[in-house]
Amino acid sequence: MVTLPGLKDLIENISRERNLPRVAVQAAIREALLKGYERYRRAQNLERRQFDEDYFENFDVQLDVEDEGFRVVATKTIVEAVTNSDHEIALQQVQDMGGDEAQLGQEVVLDVTPDQGEFGRMAAMQTKQVLAQKLRDQQRQMVQEEFQDLEGTVLQARVLRFERQSVIMAVSSGFGQPEVDAELPKREQLPNDNYRANATFKVYLKKVSQGQQRGPQLLVSRSDAGLVVYLFANEVPEIEDEVVRIVAVAREANPPSRHVGPRTKIAVDTLDRDVDPVGACIGARGSRIQVVVNELRGEKIDVIRWSPDPATYIANALSPARVDEVRLMDPETRQTHVLVAEDQLSLAIGKEGQNVRLAARLTGWKIDIKDKAKYDHAGEDAKFADVRAKYIPEVDDSDEEDLEDKNQEEFFEDEIFDENDDD
Repeated sequence: MVTLPGLKDLIENISRERNLPRVAVQAAIREALLKGYERYRRAQNLERRQFDEDYFENFDVQLDVEDEGFRVVATKTIVEAVTNSDHEIALQQVQDMGGDEAQLGQEVVLDVTPDQGEFGRMAAMQTKQVLAQKLRDQQRQMVQEEFQDLEGTVLQARVLRFERQSVIMAVSSGFGQPEVDAELPKREQLPNDNYRANATFKVYLKKVSQGQQRGPQLLVSRSDAGLVVYLFANEVPEIEDEVVRIVAVAREANPPSRHVGPRTKIAVDTLDRDVDPVGACIGARGSRIQVVVNELRGEKIDVIRWSPDPATYIANALSPARVDEVRLMDPETRQTHVLVAEDQLSLAIGKEGQNVRLAARLTGWKIDIKDKAKYDHAGEDAKFADVRAKYIPEVDDSDEEDLEDKNQEEFFEDEIFDENDDD
């Protein structure tokens, strides 16, 4: 056995510092020692043998935590004449060791541990490098298993440090669980947030990364629409009780211009006639929506009533502007003209087009805001009629005759089939 003084304390310290169970630490140490032994064997290759990737699969390391050491064992097949001493052992040799009942083809496990001084400095360095890598792999696997089911939920996060334009935050999967690093990239941040050290925020767990890339595995967001949905569901009991449902959300957390602030439009509905879904989300004197606004650092939020009627839904989505008429010009391509009074034009369009842009994303319709006083109903109808006519395939006389003949053939076939059935 090769002794490893301080092995027990090493396992305890690694387990505590990296929040890993002792079993996982021991597994990592065993695998690292096996790689170190491979390095030792390659260096001691007196037979100039070719070692492929599967060559050492029959070797294993047994860790003795109490006596603080390890053994290397090899599983070998009993043969008549040995051609590979790493994988085979002669029957006569096994019998000499006391295995009188041994037979050809059986497998035996033998101790092949090198002497204490033979392991070598290079093998020790290899073991140390592999151990560090295996411990990182163990941590990544545990984080993935711990947070995989929490993807798409909201967690409490604390600012740790800054790396380039990203904020590194500490998050936990539950009470009493150790904290794990998560990355909040620049594109997922809110412009009104103040990310000072140890400041706490609610974040949306957007993705749990897999693979071996460096850095945090968890990608969190403050700009995702899922955060708004969670905040309303947490603040409005009617949503949690499924009396009120959130139908759609359109959010612009990072507007294209610094002169426009973050804004969200959220469409809600209910099947209960006695419940006002918009009022339930806003709360008495705006108490409920104010909690959401405060968490999002003053982001503007419009709560509108969803409607199965597209015209009504579009008119509601353009709130707070007053809409006089919604004309669904082409339902197939979902294009609509919205007529408003002149004094409502700027309000309906919004600053740098933000209001109409969010309304279009919320409803799924392409919205053109028009001045009602200058709108030409007949002219606009004619334009859309011309566009539709270009996409309607023309049917010539020969096609119509072919279609008529085909219908007659199908008719006669059906008649003959019906007569045969009657017989």
